[in-house]
Amino acid sequence: MTASTQPPKTDQKASAKSTHPSGDKRFKVIDITMKRNQHRQDALIEVLHKAQEAFGYLEEDVLVYIARQLKLPLSRVYGVATFYHLFSLKPSGAHTCVVCLGTACYVKGAGEIMTALEAKTGITSGETTPDGQISIVTARCIGACGIAPAVVFDGTVAGQQTAESTLERVKGWKE
Repeated sequence: MTASTQPPKTDQKASAKSTHPSGDKRFKVIDITMKRNQHRQDALIEVLHKAQEAFGYLEEDVLVYIARQLKLPLSRVYGVATFYHLFSLKPSGAHTCVVCLGTACYVKGAGEIMTALEAKTGITSGETTPDGQISIVTARCIGACGIAPAVVFDGTVAGQQTAESTLERVKGWKE
């Protein structure tokens, strides 16, 4: 090759590493978080939180991207993403209702709350209504045993819930 036909000498690996091939700017948020944590593997949970915040849920290509950038096996990234109930691999609805099914909550009526929610919305835990308005999620424990049964409505914990009070709260989301 002559000097005029050679590609310019740039560090293509460095530029490819800092941007996603799709050009999606949301990946920049993930890159910034990884850079701030010096691409440490132990920052995986923080990176996953930022990714879910940017994308709304953890898509497969996002998990692959994070695994490659942090030099982790995809199985480990997927394992962490599926272990913690706050991470979602599917798009969630405009509103999220998390019912705690820990021992204290269950003994005080969380099972009845779940049954009523499922009957009213027509979906089960981990699903979103067809109109995309409501997602129902269960948690093993949210650490609010003293106010059992606890339900988290769009990130706000409400204690001493009943099936009726929960349905009343969710009813406003359908409109």
